[in-house]
Amino acid sequence: MEALHNFFDTVGGWVWGPVMLVFLVGTGVLLTVLLKGLQFSMLGYALKQAFMPHHKKGDGSDHDGDISHFGALMTALSATIGTGNIAGVATAVVAGGPGAVFWMWITAIFGMATKYGEGVLAVKYRVVNKKGEMSGGPMYYIERGLGSNWKWLAYAFALFGTIASFGIGSSVQSNSVAQAVHASFNIDTVYTGVALTVLTAIVVLGGIRSIAKASSLIVPLMAVFYVAGGLVIILANLDLVVPALKLILTDAFTGQAVAGGAIGSVIRYGVARGVFSNEAGMGSAPIAAAAAKTDHPVRQALVSMTGTFLDTIIVCSITGIVLVMGLLGAGGEFVKPEITGAALTTATFDRLLPGPGGWVVTIGLMFFAYSTILGWCYYGEKCAAYVFGDGFANIYRVVYVASVMLGTVVSLDLVWLAADTFNGLMAIPNLIALVLLSGVIVKETKDFKAKRKSGELP
Repeated sequence: MEALHNFFDTVGGWVWGPVMLVFLVGTGVLLTVLLKGLQFSMLGYALKQAFMPHHKKGDGSDHDGDISHFGALMTALSATIGTGNIAGVATAVVAGGPGAVFWMWITAIFGMATKYGEGVLAVKYRVVNKKGEMSGGPMYYIERGLGSNWKWLAYAFALFGTIASFGIGSSVQSNSVAQAVHASFNIDTVYTGVALTVLTAIVVLGGIRSIAKASSLIVPLMAVFYVAGGLVIILANLDLVVPALKLILTDAFTGQAVAGGAIGSVIRYGVARGVFSNEAGMGSAPIAAAAAKTDHPVRQALVSMTGTFLDTIIVCSITGIVLVMGLLGAGGEFVKPEITGAALTTATFDRLLPGPGGWVVTIGLMFFAYSTILGWCYYGEKCAAYVFGDGFANIYRVVYVASVMLGTVVSLDLVWLAADTFNGLMAIPNLIALVLLSGVIVKETKDFKAKRKSGELP
């Protein structure tokens, strides 16, 4: 057991090391340059496509696909808005310092271009499976975009994705919920496990339409609830906002806040946790994007892009700013806390908004983690079906539901390490494909713009 622990610790350290983080952000920078900053110029239009999908022309309802633009976005967001937004941000701030929040923002800005590129390729190279459902994602755009010689890379992605889903998607999330419920309400983790397993089974056994329906209800409610709670804290402590923002910006370029800190660790933790939270470049979100009803790959890609904006620029920022506000010393300096993770976020919210503050985090964590379990079931199922065939989907769902229960009752140190490693490994095949197919992404973008200009598309 110890040998396994050391193995995953070593491999995980390499996978999430400086080379990978440069590759992840570098891919976003490359796509930003090639697409001429599309994430800035078309963000307004993209948000309109995501949240106002019912205009008569171009709502996508009469096009190929399983779910709406909004359903695909909510499924992707259900998987990305998770424990990383609460526990991950706290870990970054404690380990890297307040400046890590700034580097999260930078990662998200370039990550939007990455998420856009993934969305374009997902829809362009998707296929219809034997059940008549859409299947897409990195394994399909690697095989169909790069050719059969690259099929081994597609298999590698799908295998990593299948394994990662049982950790990062189910057991790690259910463990977080069970621990949070036990800490707040003193309810035994077994009871939480049973409830969570039943709730998961009810939704995921119905497939993508059921997952999208549940996500479309849960995700907007939970995000608004958590963001509103954070905004109340910020507005109630306005005197702390400017010092907190000042500390975030100065520490981002000096790395002075944490004892023995260096600018390298500030950037590393900010980038790593930013990517962990919004999953840009990981290759997971395009699996949901491929299921969308759309008239053009670019339209769904623009909707996918908003996921990174909402996840990191909005939700993670609320956590990050409130945390730094709560960790300010009398002279405006950063006071490193004794605790970290979700416990630190809960304690900080509770101190700045006595009473309901801690509840905001606990309830937010429960819903964030549950929605992640739903979204990742779809990702893992599609990866497993690619490796083992479409007939394996039902077996996968049953095993996945069982892993939710398992996560609430076993120690997860090894599972977390392994999941983190496989989650990182997913990014390598995906980023290779994004770079090699960047010309296709640019071509599709030009085609969409030309068709809109001519009136062929709304």
